[in-house]
Amino acid sequence: MNVAGRAYRSIWPIESGSVAVIDQRRLPHEFVVAQLDTWEQAASAIHSMQVRGAPLIGATAAYGVALAMNQFERGDASGLGADAAAFLERTCEALLATRPTAVNLRWALQRMRRVLAAAMPDQRAVAAWREAAAICDEDVALNRAIGEHGLALLRGIAERKGSVQVLTHCNAGWLATVDGGTALAPVYAAFDSGIDVHVWVSETRPRNQGAALTCWELAQHGVAHTLIADNAAGLLLRRGQADMVLVGADRVTRDGDVCNKIGTYLKALAAHDCGVPFYAAVPSPTIDWHIDATDIVIEEREAAEVLRTSGRTATGAMQEVNIAPPATRAANFAFDVTPARLVSGLITERGVCAATLGGIGALFADINA
Repeated sequence: MNVAGRAYRSIWPIESGSVAVIDQRRLPHEFVVAQLDTWEQAASAIHSMQVRGAPLIGATAAYGVALAMNQFERGDASGLGADAAAFLERTCEALLATRPTAVNLRWALQRMRRVLAAAMPDQRAVAAWREAAAICDEDVALNRAIGEHGLALLRGIAERKGSVQVLTHCNAGWLATVDGGTALAPVYAAFDSGIDVHVWVSETRPRNQGAALTCWELAQHGVAHTLIADNAAGLLLRRGQADMVLVGADRVTRDGDVCNKIGTYLKALAAHDCGVPFYAAVPSPTIDWHIDATDIVIEEREAAEVLRTSGRTATGAMQEVNIAPPATRAANFAFDVTPARLVSGLITERGVCAATLGGIGALFADINA
């Protein structure tokens, strides 16, 4: 993705043996690159949503393990023990605990464990950095393929109607991945191929990822878009102003149930009622072959995210304000689950499939275990 004419990924290693990330908490008002020097800082970046999005969380955790191996070699075990195997295991446990819902986090840590278990002790740090980089490169390739397969859907609509109107929720663009995005990958592919595409972006309370992140990156790429309040989506769908709903996912079950940012389920219900197709863009590491929808842990975050909001004042200062009475309590559920019956299809790196065990299994028979 280009920002002010310069190409960026959302995470990358730097020569000092550290990792650079785009601080998503500062967007859209400031573009800031933050440096992570330790696995503890990587864990904090995930938990605080300095980085967010299932694929990027996994990549950050992988680099967190690489940072941990550097720390161990320096003798900085941070109280986690002097034994290399124990240090690795406890570091992975701590990284896994940062956010409970996105399956890519567990997937990346399991992959790092396997690689390091097979490495010679004096090669573990090198192996960790190499594998983290491989995870990132693979993510970019997966997203590129998702974009190509999703492009066919958008092109079909544009050929019938002359243009295509996409409704999306939260952020599933390049900021949520290493680069390219999942749900926005087909949008960027359509735009780049000359298709007249417009995106309706729901604000995504309470963290406002749609307003802050999706709108920002669409603007960077030059894609036409309009921000709407979350609850306006049903009206747009009923009026026929959206041709499709296209979202990402933090976890998809083997039966095709889609766990995504809170509010996704309501959009799927409205789309189903209005006869508008609802698609989720899903790279294979986001598919959880070992869980049912009822077993997905829904993250509950701090009430303050609902009770307060922040923004830039007319003078340019950043300010945080209360939006509810002081005595008000708040519940902050970060995700919901859209049942497979409401999902028109899953856009994966291997093609578009039905949101069913058979549909997913047919594409991924070699990794369905």
